[in-house]
Amino acid sequence: MALAAVHALPGKEIQTLHTTGLGLSRGTLEVRRGLLRHTLYLEELTHQLAADWTTYRHHRWPASSNPHLLVSQKSAVDPDHPAVSIGTLSGALPRGLTLSGLRQDRILNEAAQIADPLRLMRLFGITEQTAMRCVIAAHPERTAKLPR
Repeated sequence: MALAAVHALPGKEIQTLHTTGLGLSRGTLEVRRGLLRHTLYLEELTHQLAADWTTYRHHRWPASSNPHLLVSQKSAVDPDHPAVSIGTLSGALPRGLTLSGLRQDRILNEAAQIADPLRLMRLFGITEQTAMRCVIAAHPERTAKLPR
C-alpha cells in the first residue's frame, strides 16, 4: 500500500519489482519501466516496511529463488511462477481503496502542493502530459483564463 500511496507506483509496476532493485543500505528501490529505470528514494516509513518485508520473506521462505520482491505462498517456492496478482495486492487494502486511486490521489496531492510539472515528472516518473494534466486539475484557477 505504501508504494502506491507514498510513491504513486501503479499496481502493474508493484507486481514486477525485483529483490535486486531494493537497496536498503542506500534507501532506494529501482523500478523497471521497459528499458528505462526509475529510482525511488525511500522515506522512513517505506524503508522500514521494505526492511520488515525482506526479513519476513527470508524467515518464511528461506530457500525462495523467486526474483520478485513481493511473493505469495505459491509464488515464493516457484521461481517460474508469475508475480503476485493484482487481486492479491488489492486484497491487502482496506475496503473501498484501490491501488490506482491511491496513486492518483498521491500525484494530485503533490501537484496541489508544488504545482511544478517538472518536479512531478522527476518524483513519480510520469510523462510531461500527465504532469501537466495533474497541475491543471489541482489548480484550475490558474488555467481558467487561458485560451482554449
